[in-house]
Amino acid sequence: MTILIHAEAPTDRLSAAADRVEIRPTSADDLVSAKLAEPPLQIGARVLPSRYSLAPLAGYTQHPFRVAVRELGGLGLATTDLVQAGLLVSKGARSQHLIATSPGDQPLSVQIFSGKQDELVKAAKWLEDHGYQGIDINMGCPMAKVNSQGGGARLMCDPNGACATVAAVVNAVELPVTVKMRLGWDETQLTAPALAREFERLGAQAITIHGRTREQGFTGTVSLDGIRAVVEAVERIPVIGNGDVRSVADAFHMRKVTGCAGVAIGRGAMLDPWIFGRIEAATRGLPPPSEPTIDEKLSFFVRHFRLKHEQHGEYACILIRKFAAWYGARLGVPEDLENRLRRIESEAQLLALADEMRARHGERQSAIATALIKTPNGPNELW
Repeated sequence: MTILIHAEAPTDRLSAAADRVEIRPTSADDLVSAKLAEPPLQIGARVLPSRYSLAPLAGYTQHPFRVAVRELGGLGLATTDLVQAGLLVSKGARSQHLIATSPGDQPLSVQIFSGKQDELVKAAKWLEDHGYQGIDINMGCPMAKVNSQGGGARLMCDPNGACATVAAVVNAVELPVTVKMRLGWDETQLTAPALAREFERLGAQAITIHGRTREQGFTGTVSLDGIRAVVEAVERIPVIGNGDVRSVADAFHMRKVTGCAGVAIGRGAMLDPWIFGRIEAATRGLPPPSEPTIDEKLSFFVRHFRLKHEQHGEYACILIRKFAAWYGARLGVPEDLENRLRRIESEAQLLALADEMRARHGERQSAIATALIKTPNGPNELW
């Protein structure tokens, strides 16, 4: 099944935050904590090829990026950007774009949100009828445009309503239903452990927990103690940890400290798409792969673009522009070439630019990205 739909260009602004890729050595303790001989992770009837998954990042981890990362190896489950359930059922262009997939993009779950239980139920049934294999209910998004509709993290403020919603979706479909949430709305309402326990009783097949509250937004650091509390609250279903994982060592440390069954990686995979292959090598006891060459990095960049082009035609030139700052830093692209990447208008221009990137590799003045993945600015009540 392939669903490829043109959609409007995202207009979101990138944050000015700057991160570096850090490939830290993996210690003996890390390798032990990876549980080398453990069985595959299972969510419902789905057996995943890896315990390490790609977390959704709105506007970035869509079909072309997911496939390009999968081709590097080591990735287990991926999840779509969150999709407004009502728009999905009405076949809105944006929602159809977000659920675009292909045979090379499996296993995949579709993440849906809404403050209306009936919309979530209808969306879940629609996804089942159209051949999708997993449904994830979003209870973690901190954005006001989601929370104001009663969806995302706002659902956690109404435990009875959240439980009724999960029960309704679980009972409506045969597909495995999972839930992604935060630790709670704020430090005074850390409802995740109690909700996880109840969601398991109601039939949810897994929980993904981002170790921050809604009040934290994207600031501060994740609470591994908070993730561990969710792990300890359930009896048998897997809990997937999420947040601040940028290296193999980070992933193994999260599992060792929290006891989580797996790890979902978002921004860390944007910074280093090879992270899943590195983790796979470590779990197999193999030497760590070498840093990708400039040719390998450029091949990934071109592959990502061509997958976008297959889906969107020349419109992919606009969509790839939001990745310019990240690719600029990751590929060591000179600043003037990065600026030209933001203005490309054809596939031919991009391919010619890639040749220039290869020839001028190492001329970049700064390893710091000029911008990175969007995170909201200002007080979170204004998001």
